[in-house]
Amino acid sequence: MNKPRRKFIQMGALLGAGAAFMPLQFCSPAKKEGDEELITDPESVASTLSAFGIQLYSVKENMAEDAAGTMRALAGYGYRQFEGFDGGKGILWGMQPTEFKSLMGEIGVEMVSTHTNVFENLEGQAEQAAEVGMKYLICPWIGAQKSLDDYKEMADKFNTIGETLKGYGLKFAYHNHDYTFVTQEGAVPQDILMENTDPSLVDFEMDIYWVHVAGVDPAAYLAKYPGRFKFCHLKDAESGTGNPHDRGVLLGAGEIPYAKLIKESQGLGMEYFIVEQERFVGTNPMEAAEKNAAYLKELAI
Repeated sequence: MNKPRRKFIQMGALLGAGAAFMPLQFCSPAKKEGDEELITDPESVASTLSAFGIQLYSVKENMAEDAAGTMRALAGYGYRQFEGFDGGKGILWGMQPTEFKSLMGEIGVEMVSTHTNVFENLEGQAEQAAEVGMKYLICPWIGAQKSLDDYKEMADKFNTIGETLKGYGLKFAYHNHDYTFVTQEGAVPQDILMENTDPSLVDFEMDIYWVHVAGVDPAAYLAKYPGRFKFCHLKDAESGTGNPHDRGVLLGAGEIPYAKLIKESQGLGMEYFIVEQERFVGTNPMEAAEKNAAYLKELAI
């Protein structure tokens, strides 16, 4: 996708060195074409994400073959945050905590979270996650529940999990799929989860792709529950109304307006922007990861 080129001049050193995430990196004021008048309105000054991450499930085959080597390569593409998953070797991919922390320090990446089965061995996983400095354990899947009462019971479980993780200095979040946005018994199941969980114990990760293909406006839903979504998954959907499970494309090649969404979500509490891709057409996982990182580096928001 061709975009008009803009020249950016970075303002000084970033404030808050060492912070896990800083929302925006602003450019110096731009001159109007043909004269010397400066545009000082912040809304007129382009900016880019200063940090973004990747869900390692996007390159799961590579992780299975060589986890450390894969993470080094991803860091080289520009990812500064990782979100993990349990690929059968545990949340640290078979590494000891000291070894894992050393690798993250070497490549300049923060492991901010991991998807995992939070319903088994929660405390053991929490202890490992806390030791390497993770911030969140995230439930990636619960499956469509049979009734709204079942969703209410799940919300109670989420509160309990959040309370347990709080004791380890960690937070809990739930990652949605499309099924929680499909009306059931006259209500939206995602609303049940939002309204029956304690905001001090339970956060949410919006998979923007799944919200979009479910026919819901991601920006409107974020605005409905400001401050509840701290993470999001960035993956694009090709235009059309095909199988919602089979529309994933490279960022910028689909119909989701990410520049607008990223900017709006930052004002609604979003902190972490995590690339995820599960469908690869004319590309492969590592190549897609590199292209998605290049897209986000240059995306003006």
